[in-house]
Amino acid sequence: MDLTLIIDRINQHKKQPNLRYQLKERVEQFTDRLFYTLFDADTSVEENLPLLEKEFAILVDLACWKDCESAKDYWLYYVEQLPRILELLNLDAEAILNCDPASLSIEEVYMAYPGFYAIAIYRLAHDLYVSGFPLVPRLMTEYAHRQTGVDINPGAKIGKSFFIDHATGVVIGETAIIKNNVKIYQGVTLGGLFVAKHLQKVKRHPTIEDNVTIYANATILGGETVIGENTVIGGNAWITDSVPPNSKVYHTPDIKIKTPPNV
Repeated sequence: MDLTLIIDRINQHKKQPNLRYQLKERVEQFTDRLFYTLFDADTSVEENLPLLEKEFAILVDLACWKDCESAKDYWLYYVEQLPRILELLNLDAEAILNCDPASLSIEEVYMAYPGFYAIAIYRLAHDLYVSGFPLVPRLMTEYAHRQTGVDINPGAKIGKSFFIDHATGVVIGETAIIKNNVKIYQGVTLGGLFVAKHLQKVKRHPTIEDNVTIYANATILGGETVIGENTVIGGNAWITDSVPPNSKVYHTPDIKIKTPPNV
């Protein structure tokens, strides 16, 4: 075995000079510290913000391969958004507490609900996405995806008091718009009707208006699809057209039970 030849051949095929996996690891560390800074009673905001700024500067160095604003410019914008983001997340936690009869305390929501954690990381990533900060927002939401089973693209636009119950299997696409007081259950997909690269800049995912409830495993597809306010979408529904406000949409399965003959 010619080890030198093998090394040379591997190096020939390592074609991504900017692919540094320490970026992924450092994003996860930054995300954890950020979450603790905002929520943990024993973590000092005053002490942690300078540490977060230093970690953020490293992320800028690793993620900005082309022309990029300075780390200071990105950080100053981002840190100013944190109080507003925390206010939104507190509303999300209260929505979960008020909507789920199984929730026993607000502390339980913050610490034990995967839906809340996924929403929290999405909201913290979204403002970085809006500012044009490359790759890091997606790595943040993918970190939450790996832990919770909830896949929210950081580009989605989500309003106040959002509730994901049970969480696992939820998919929310990049151009989805979710307005206020929306409640969704496990397995819901807000996706694209077509998958094609030339549609990258087109709205591909649905709009969900205020006060909509979407039950488990419903699939809603298409950038022109609008679910009107106060609508209830039943479980397992497949929707590719708009639904007017105040509607109830449900799937009726054909279930037959065959009983054994009497012995």
